[in-house]
Amino acid sequence: MRWVALLRAVNLGARNKVPMAELRTLLADAGYGEARTYVASGNVLLDGPRSGTALSAALEDLIAGAFGVTTTVILRKPRELAAVVAGHPFGADASETHVAFLAARPNKTAVGRLGEVDPGSDLAVLAGAEVYLRLPRGVHGSPLSVGRIEKLLGVPATLRNWRTVAALAELAAEA
Repeated sequence: MRWVALLRAVNLGARNKVPMAELRTLLADAGYGEARTYVASGNVLLDGPRSGTALSAALEDLIAGAFGVTTTVILRKPRELAAVVAGHPFGADASETHVAFLAARPNKTAVGRLGEVDPGSDLAVLAGAEVYLRLPRGVHGSPLSVGRIEKLLGVPATLRNWRTVAALAELAAEA
């Protein structure tokens, strides 16, 4: 089964280094087919087992063992990523769009907490296990940072800009 694996908080400056070429080799050696990475921010396309839960745990263990990095691996199927692209809520201009991919759907109480945040000029739209963000001033300094979203929703998340989301969806569709 084809998966898109999104690694949380890797290769941020000097922290949590996971070299993508070494990761591809590691994944191939571990038996994951067609392992491919996209940019250095922890985006992997690979063939793996049907169980997403088992795959996430296995990849987290593999990365921790090989690189000493603790990360959360958030998985999406190619059709799920295509649905994220199709569901873009902010009109034709996606230049200010980011997507926070959540490890799980948040509960109703958590969703309420997100709704209570004053985002200033930023916008957030929760759709299932994704939060679409429109950040006209960028990620840094936004009241809707990925850390804040994680705290409000009570689930791990990883953030990707729209260009990366669209590219990953296209690469996943080609596989």
